[in-house]
Amino acid sequence: MDILAFGVQADERPLIEKAFEGLHDVRCLDVFLNEDTVPIAAGYEAISTSVNADLSRSVLQTLAVGGTQLIAQRSTGFNNIDLDVAERLGLTVARVSYYSPYSVAEFAWTLAMAVNRRIVRASNRTRDFDFRLDGLMGRDLRGRTVGVLGTGKIGEAFTRIAHGFGMNLLGWDVAENPACVELGMKYVEKDELLASADVVSLHVPLLPSTHHVIDRAALRRMKDDAILVNSSRGGLVDTEALVGELRAGRLAGVGLDVYEAEAGLFFLDKSLEVVSDDTLARLVTFPNVVVTSHQAYYTEEAVGQIVAATVENVAAYAAGRRTGNVLVPRG
Repeated sequence: MDILAFGVQADERPLIEKAFEGLHDVRCLDVFLNEDTVPIAAGYEAISTSVNADLSRSVLQTLAVGGTQLIAQRSTGFNNIDLDVAERLGLTVARVSYYSPYSVAEFAWTLAMAVNRRIVRASNRTRDFDFRLDGLMGRDLRGRTVGVLGTGKIGEAFTRIAHGFGMNLLGWDVAENPACVELGMKYVEKDELLASADVVSLHVPLLPSTHHVIDRAALRRMKDDAILVNSSRGGLVDTEALVGELRAGRLAGVGLDVYEAEAGLFFLDKSLEVVSDDTLARLVTFPNVVVTSHQAYYTEEAVGQIVAATVENVAAYAAGRRTGNVLVPRG
């Protein structure tokens, strides 16, 4: 079976090609799937996509007309896929339900530490041989309070690191994680968590119920000197409201690995273009904000697991098997 993989990063390509070697023929493209690129998929029974692919109704319809039967997404998130339309069209959709939670949890703490200790500003200064310490003072984390919104696998890994720092642990989720409780986490209502935490980190999926879970009201409940970290999904944070609070001088720092309008920007080189997204352009000008381009998952271990799961999803489809990764079963 021929497979077309969209949105493949340079580091991913040899891993994907090696994983499929001797099993199926795979063609890797660095372009992302959208309305402009979907005609390329004509004739391919199976395609593989990244989290920033556009799998809306029109794209899915074009895929179905072109003969595509399987969509194997290389991510845990699937909010970019119209599953109802896919089911009506008879398309099988699978995702990666699990990969190393440590990749994201460790990166979330990397962002928190970077903004707390002013690492980016310090690095930029020393490149100019400016070795002053003015404006670089951070805070000890030991004894401070961290609020974790979402205590699944990634949230638990994040909490374990916080426990190692000697922090007080607050959690918010639909159900308590016994492992986090054992570490000393106290589950509270979201408003109490936001008002009490020195560091707030988001690890919930993007659902209608969690869209803008950090809105203007939530931001105003947070401490003026709190740190906000989002390494989950951009739509969890109302970015315009966040910019407004930052302009008012609130929050000690913000670390973002995701952005709600990242499609068409993240994973691409826009350095020679004028970026028309005024909100993002304003956001990256704040000295206490660090923005990275959805790279928290990007470790050898996590990407290797993602590729292996994708190969298994294709193999299961070819064999007529259904796995726990299937979002829309074979019709």
